[in-house]
Amino acid sequence: MPNSIQITIQNESRASPIPRKSLIKKWVRAALSQQIQSAEITLRFVDAEEGQTLNRDYRQKDYATNVLTFTFDDELPQVANTPLFGDLVLCGSVIEREAFEQKKPLLAHYCHMIVHGTLHLQGFDHIDEAEAEAMELLETQIVTKLGYDDPYQAERE
Repeated sequence: MPNSIQITIQNESRASPIPRKSLIKKWVRAALSQQIQSAEITLRFVDAEEGQTLNRDYRQKDYATNVLTFTFDDELPQVANTPLFGDLVLCGSVIEREAFEQKKPLLAHYCHMIVHGTLHLQGFDHIDEAEAEAMELLETQIVTKLGYDDPYQAERE
């Protein structure tokens, strides 16, 4: 099966500029496992109101969050050549606030959140400590390979 990775970007955010589409697609591709040969992923950039509504409706948490991940198939790809379908919803105002509070460059934080969400699409999680450590290590490897600082450096110091 030929490599067919389709990445769609929707910008519904009125307040926050988003990174260049070429960067966004590069970050998603970098976070995809080599076993993923076929994928359709949509990244939707939203304002806080939509982000809060989605977080409340799907996670029962009544606040806007940085990134939400929606997979279209509860059975995540377990074998090569199984298509991956899903959406990432990113709230620009939350990502901007976090970057400012954490004293991180905005592009670096966007990269981290997109890598983080893309890993979630593939079944990675951070519910327990062991999973969190494994996911953070993988995120760090991908983000630093893309030329940004370790997103967890401050937490490790």
